[in-house]
Amino acid sequence: MEQFYDQYFDKNDYRTTPLKPAEYETCNFKNCDLSNADLAGFRFIDCHFSSCNLSLAKFRKTAFQNVKFKDCKMLGLRFEQCDPFNLSLAFDTCQLNHSSFYRLKLKKTLFKNCQLQESDFTDTDLSGALMDNCDFAGSTFENTNLEKADLRTAFNYAIDPELNRIKKAQFSLHGVTGLLLKYDIEIE
Repeated sequence: MEQFYDQYFDKNDYRTTPLKPAEYETCNFKNCDLSNADLAGFRFIDCHFSSCNLSLAKFRKTAFQNVKFKDCKMLGLRFEQCDPFNLSLAFDTCQLNHSSFYRLKLKKTLFKNCQLQESDFTDTDLSGALMDNCDFAGSTFENTNLEKADLRTAFNYAIDPELNRIKKAQFSLHGVTGLLLKYDIEIE
């Protein structure tokens, strides 16, 4: 497999000329369009993606090790298809609506200022994760490990404490209503 180190990719449209299948280490992708890209088997190590579009990209056995995404459009992604070995992601101001994190181990993952509407966190380990100012409207949390996770500034979530592990998780007083939605009660 070809390898790229310390490369800078700027304003590339990979819809017409696909990104080469390779290992990318300490590379930066800025303003690149990778929407619908088939990234199966690619390896990204210590890479940064900023202002990129990765919507509907295919991640079959794609390795993401210490990869950061900032200001990216990432709609409809199936992260559960990624290579789980050393999977480490961070998201800042990203649109992750309709994405799936099913059964992933995402301990201490950073989600900051993200839209995660209609996303699936079933059986996901989010212990110690920080969900800072994130919108979880319509997202699924079932058998999710949220122990020691910080959701104090997160909003629009519906998390059933009986179906999820929330020991020592942090919630704001305003956000506690998201833990009581199944009871259909009125809180004033």
